[in-house]
Amino acid sequence: MAKRSDVRPIIKLRSTAGTGFTYVTKKNKRNNPDRLTLRKFDPIVRRHVEFKETR
Repeated sequence: MAKRSDVRPIIKLRSTAGTGFTYVTKKNKRNNPDRLTLRKFDPIVRRHVEFKETR
């Protein structure tokens, strides 16, 4: 059975466009201790917007 690592936790990226759309990904806490911000596609508004990490 694989165990869940504390170094690579599962995080949610929530759209800043206010649509409530989320992406789920993993990140390395040692290399990126701050909150993650990525520019990704939001299919509800049909354009690229910033997605910020929520915990």
